[in-house]
Amino acid sequence: MSNTPEFVAHALDLLAPLGFVEARRMFGGHGLYARGVMFGILDDEELFLKGDDEARPTFEAAGCRQWSYPTKKGPMPGGYWRPPDEAHEDPEAMRPWAELGLGAAVRKAAARAAKGMGRKAKAPAKKTRAPPAEAKAAPKAAPVARAPGKAKAKARPAKRPAPRKPAARR
Repeated sequence: MSNTPEFVAHALDLLAPLGFVEARRMFGGHGLYARGVMFGILDDEELFLKGDDEARPTFEAAGCRQWSYPTKKGPMPGGYWRPPDEAHEDPEAMRPWAELGLGAAVRKAAARAAKGMGRKAKAPAKKTRAPPAEAKAAPKAAPVARAPGKAKAKARPAKRPAPRKPAARR
């Protein structure tokens, strides 16, 4: 499931026509990111690109293989497809496939954002009871003024106790 640095560099070269593409390590492989979305994966020295309902027919018509991952119940197909072999030889041959995968990832991100499920959306905070009035903290004291040129003393790490000697055996 791992990828060699040479393969990662080759994949990034193939995807260069898209502009800035980044490979990030994840789950023993790599995720491919461009324009703020993950549009591909590198798994076991193979490149797979994102597919959706719009892109899937194009991948299937070209005879592309769908990426799958192992589970206890057997292989589970994922939403990524391996471009045709000829696309792995030249960046210009890979370009239409990379744009297809990137388009699928952008559409998915836009759909998630429209539903309010984007990465930056957070769940509402849980309601908690306010602490009793007498438990409120006292106001903070004003900072102490120092003479000019005097630096604040640095905190020193606590001394560790000496290790105990092992008990004598009888």
